[in-house]
Amino acid sequence: MIILGVESSCDETAAAVLIDGRLSANVINSQIEVHRRYGGVVPELASRHHLQNIYPVVQAALDEAEVSLDDLDGLAVTQGPGLVGALLIGLSFVKALSLVKRIPYVGVDHLAGHLLSVFLGNEKPDFPFIALIASGGHSSIFLVRSHFDYQLLGRSRDDAAGEAFDKAAKLLGLPYPGGPEISRLAADGDPRAIAFPRAWLAPDSLDFSFSGVKTALANLARENRPGLAVADLCASFQEAVTEVLVVKTLRAAEWLGIANVVVAGGVAANPRLRALFAERCREAGRALFLTPTQFCTDNAAMIALAGWYQFETRKTLCLDLDAYSRTPILA
Repeated sequence: MIILGVESSCDETAAAVLIDGRLSANVINSQIEVHRRYGGVVPELASRHHLQNIYPVVQAALDEAEVSLDDLDGLAVTQGPGLVGALLIGLSFVKALSLVKRIPYVGVDHLAGHLLSVFLGNEKPDFPFIALIASGGHSSIFLVRSHFDYQLLGRSRDDAAGEAFDKAAKLLGLPYPGGPEISRLAADGDPRAIAFPRAWLAPDSLDFSFSGVKTALANLARENRPGLAVADLCASFQEAVTEVLVVKTLRAAEWLGIANVVVAGGVAANPRLRALFAERCREAGRALFLTPTQFCTDNAAMIALAGWYQFETRKTLCLDLDAYSRTPILA
C-alpha cells in the first residue's frame, strides 16, 4: 500500500510517502524565516504560504519516492488540531486529489501522529506504553494501549512546555524560535545557578503548569541583576521545565505499572530532556523509546503512518470531513 501524507497544522508545509509501512520520502517546508520578524506564527501568513507551497512540496515528495499520483492507494491528512486556516489548506488539497483521482483518504489527529511517531524509528515499543507529548501547543501524558486507543492522564493547565520555552526566550530577547535558542545557550550554563520553582500541583496530579516558572524568569529578567549570565538563566529554566516533564511521566508509569515510556513532540528534540529521561528511566528500570529527532517537530511522516494504521477502517471518499482546532483526544 502506498500512502501520501500531508501536514499543514501550523507553519510547516509537509508531505511524506509511505510504501508498505516504510518511509520513502519526507519533505518539509518551514516558515521560520517568514514568522521570525514577528516573534511567533502569524496565522494569516501561515495559510498564505501553505497555499503557495503545498503543491511543490507534495510533488517533491512524490518525486523523492519515485511514485506518481496514479500509484497512490490512499491519502492521509492532518484534520486537527491546529490553526484552522492552515489546516483547511491541506485538507482541501487532499479532498481535491481524492475527488479527481478517486483515491480514498483519512483525516488524522495531529496528536495521534505524535503518539505514533516513535514507530518511525528503529526501536519500537510494545503496547501498552506511557507517552509524553511535549510541544509548542501541548504537554500531555497518555496511556497508549494500541494504535487507536489513547487515554489522557495529565495535561498542561496553562502554558505548554514549548510555549513556555518560546515565551522565556522572548523575555530574554532571544530570536524566534526560542526553544532551540534556550537549549543552545543552556549548554554553556549552570542548571543549578537559579532555583526556579517547580509546580508539582496536588500529590496525585499528573497535570503540568509552567506559568509560575515563566513568571519567575520574567521577574529576574526585569531586575537585570549584575553578574547574572543568560546561559545560567537558560540552563536553570530548562532544568525546571524538563525535570517536571520527566518526573510526572515516570510517575504515571510507576502508578500504572507500565514498563515502556515514549517521548514525542517538538520539545522531545531537546537534548537535556532526552538525557534526563535516559538517566531517570535507567534508574527506574523502565525502557525508554525516544522519537527520532527528525520526527519530533511537525512532519507528514507521522501523519502518513497514523493514516496507514487506520486506513482499513476509516477511509472515505466523502468531501464533508471538516478541520477542527481542538482535538477530541484531550476531551
